[in-house]
Amino acid sequence: MSNELEIPKAYAPSEVEDRWYSRWEEDGCFAGKPSAGQSTYSIVIPPPNVTGVLTMGHVLNNTIQDILSRRARQKGAAVMWLPGTDHAGIATQTKVEKALREEGLSRRDLGREKFIERAVEWRDKHGGIILRQLRKLGCSCDWERNVHTLDDDYSQAVLSGFVKLFERGYVYRGKRMVNWCPASLTALSDEEVVMKPQDSILYKVRYQIMETPGVYLDVSTTRPETIMGDVAVAIHPDDERWPRLKGKHVIRPLQETPIPIIADEAVEKDFGTGMLKITPAHDQLDFEIGQRHDLPIIEILNPDGTLNEHAGPDFAGMDRFAARKATVERLKENGSLVDEEAHSNNVGFSERADVPIEPRLSEQWFLKYPRVEEAKRAVKEGFIRYFPERWEKTYLHWLDNIKDWCISRQLWWGHRIPVWYKMGEDRSDPANWHVSLNGPEDPENWEQDEDVLDTWASSWLWPFATMGWPDEKAMAEQDLASFYPTSALVTGPDIIFFWVARMIMAGLEFMGEPTDKEEILSDEEIKRRIPFRDVYFTGIIRDSRGRKMSKSLGNSPDPLDLIAKFGADGLRHGIMSIAPKGQDIRFSEESIEQGRNFCNKLWNVSRFRRMSGEARENSSIDAILARLEPDKLDAEDHAILARLVETLDQVEREHQAYEFNAVLHGIYRFFWHDFCDWYVEVSKAKLRDDSLRETCLAVQDLCLRQTLLLLHPATPFITEELWQRLGYSLHSSSIQYVDPGEGAAIREALSTRGITLDEEAGAEIAALREVVTALRALKAERGLATNREVALHYLADDAKSDTLERHKEKLLLFVGAASFERTVKAPTGQPSVVTPLGTVFLDLASGIDLDAERARLDKEIANLCKVVASTEARLSNESFTAKAPPKVIEGARRQLAENQAKLRENQIALKALC
Repeated sequence: MSNELEIPKAYAPSEVEDRWYSRWEEDGCFAGKPSAGQSTYSIVIPPPNVTGVLTMGHVLNNTIQDILSRRARQKGAAVMWLPGTDHAGIATQTKVEKALREEGLSRRDLGREKFIERAVEWRDKHGGIILRQLRKLGCSCDWERNVHTLDDDYSQAVLSGFVKLFERGYVYRGKRMVNWCPASLTALSDEEVVMKPQDSILYKVRYQIMETPGVYLDVSTTRPETIMGDVAVAIHPDDERWPRLKGKHVIRPLQETPIPIIADEAVEKDFGTGMLKITPAHDQLDFEIGQRHDLPIIEILNPDGTLNEHAGPDFAGMDRFAARKATVERLKENGSLVDEEAHSNNVGFSERADVPIEPRLSEQWFLKYPRVEEAKRAVKEGFIRYFPERWEKTYLHWLDNIKDWCISRQLWWGHRIPVWYKMGEDRSDPANWHVSLNGPEDPENWEQDEDVLDTWASSWLWPFATMGWPDEKAMAEQDLASFYPTSALVTGPDIIFFWVARMIMAGLEFMGEPTDKEEILSDEEIKRRIPFRDVYFTGIIRDSRGRKMSKSLGNSPDPLDLIAKFGADGLRHGIMSIAPKGQDIRFSEESIEQGRNFCNKLWNVSRFRRMSGEARENSSIDAILARLEPDKLDAEDHAILARLVETLDQVEREHQAYEFNAVLHGIYRFFWHDFCDWYVEVSKAKLRDDSLRETCLAVQDLCLRQTLLLLHPATPFITEELWQRLGYSLHSSSIQYVDPGEGAAIREALSTRGITLDEEAGAEIAALREVVTALRALKAERGLATNREVALHYLADDAKSDTLERHKEKLLLFVGAASFERTVKAPTGQPSVVTPLGTVFLDLASGIDLDAERARLDKEIANLCKVVASTEARLSNESFTAKAPPKVIEGARRQLAENQAKLRENQIALKALC
């Protein structure tokens, strides 16, 4: 692109963004291909659902990843940001089954093979949209590496991982109490269950003691619909009633039959009546108690949450919640219901289907987590760093209380478990199992397991299975050795257990030579095996009222609409400016509008620079500095260059700490306030002086160049466009490969030109700007516009007076004053303000409407008199001073003193005008 292109009057984001993204892709800018000796940087994208669409959460997460990737590219690294999508087992199958129901079909009507074909068609039709949207956002992913979790190579990796874990003794099959989703008809892991507070009813039901007719025990329950599955009633052994109940039985009040009274320490003596009905088939605690006491198991629920034949003919076929109402009515009829009371409790819901889960005994595949202790050490020792650090405690607490992972799902969409059972033989006997990648040699005598693996049991391998593992040739072709461990992971804290912790354990188990599971890995081995070095946890984006964004609330804007309205850079800048590290974000469209406004400011100032004249040489810092004449640099030049150095160092520190909003705030302060509001304005006079012009333009070019470089990771499109148009590129090179550097580099470059930054000049200009700010505020208090010329007087010592006199013309211009004169005595009745360079007085007789000012002061004095009188009355009231806290009384006295001082000041000012 020619350096001679003019900068149009208005910035057109859409045209610029489409053109540059196509150019970057055509030029292979995003390909992660390291050269010999080149440093590397790698990130794997948290794979979105293949049929998902871009949300504001995706915008935040992927903008951060892009900032990290682009910044690493600027630093000279070969960057590999690996994109991909997840097959989303439950979510995708649910949607396909819904479509089938609309046709009057079920998956079993089609059969497994045909259903998978339909699911693939549905995925291909609706999938991939989010990847195109990520391009629109400007994400610099290495698209040639795009991976889907059901790709052949990735699927082989997933199944290989299962086989390896089985062979190493981590995977087992057993009948256990699992979380069951009656809507999706599948088991769920503990992490897929969301606890929600519910308003329930605690029913007090009486059970007659069989040995003493007419004597009853009261039992409290929230689930009367499961009474038909009761096999005992339990009491705590320390309960004073236990000795006389020992060895006795009660009659179950529904499906009447005798059941034993037992004692178990798991019973809470103080909950309800202190008696617990035991239903081993439908409660985890009851199951554990039942195992200890060798109790039978009566399952009364079908997989879909309806009651089965064991519930009795009156209730069989009823939905569980309808059955609750029906059993309560029956208990009332037979006199067994004693009482009902409101009760708040937490109920587990299926994360995907959003229905209450059922504890259910089921034959499932389980995984004993590998390398748990090493996973703790990896974080405790700082081999993996968490940002913010507070999530370390959450992570370690989960690992300290970890339970085996139920990894099988009763679905068809996913990675089918590579286990075959000998036909006609006992499936519970491992002797009749065949576990391998390719199946048995005589498949006609075997049946493959119907279940698939939990989606997370595929994505926990994501950091290395996406780079060819376990195939040695593929790992070499994908440069796994160069890019693993990855540099950083950006994700939400809601999946710290689902994904982050599991990826760490998977990396520790698989990314090294197989070892005995009892062998403890060394620190060096842990460092080699971990999947990433840094983890950044984003916050949740909420609406202006603090609510989580959702389609149902209608409070989640479409990011593509925001891009169309404000540009991708405006969206990225806006969202990152309001995203403190790891904290939730209150979203408003105004913040995105501010991002767009910043881009417009950048464009307009760059255009002003271009209109001020061509730059002879702009392609490097040294080339720009060669245009400087050191003896032509004044205090303003030294001050802006010192602020540039300071900003470069600040941005570097904030990037290292993952403080992205602080990065943008720092750049904003430098560019908008230091450069645009001050330096560009004071430069206008220099540009009219031929002897100063070229040096001034060189300083502007250096500031603009470094600003574009600092902004590029967050706002890539506009910075690339201006980089080319302002002539900063060398042979049309992209801004992507240029390091903004740190402050020391600028100091060193200036030093080669014989320039040492004058720190005192920087402090002098900073003080001068404080004077301007204070005087503008003083004028505003009197309702005077900035451009309304007034007379000012100042009281200062000789040194400060010398500074003010040297910069008088600037002060008159920036403050809007006709005169600015030194005085040796404070004028009477003139409002004043104390500044770093002395006290300045505003002559009210100049530049204002005296009648209007007198009226304003009269009104202000009347208001202050009322406030003072009210406060004095309150403080003289003994009832108030006797009862009010000391801090409140102290605050009232302080307020009285402040208002009395304001009253005196206004009275003096009014007297001066009369």
